[in-house]
Amino acid sequence: MQDIELNSKITCPECGHSKVETMPTNACQWYYECEMCNTLLKPLKGDCCVYCSYGTVKCPPVQVGNNCCNNS
Repeated sequence: MQDIELNSKITCPECGHSKVETMPTNACQWYYECEMCNTLLKPLKGDCCVYCSYGTVKCPPVQVGNNCCNNS
């Protein structure tokens, strides 16, 4: 069985602020508001969630080889 990392450091592309967050295991997170500059982050094209786009660790479904929550 593969170990799943639940913490990811998400970095705002606008101001560079980083924060370690715990990723949800039962849903994708499509939005994340930077607490420093209030920029609303959304997934980049081709990514399923903000952690896959801006985090140091991909979301739990992607870590285990799934297409994440949108299954497209």
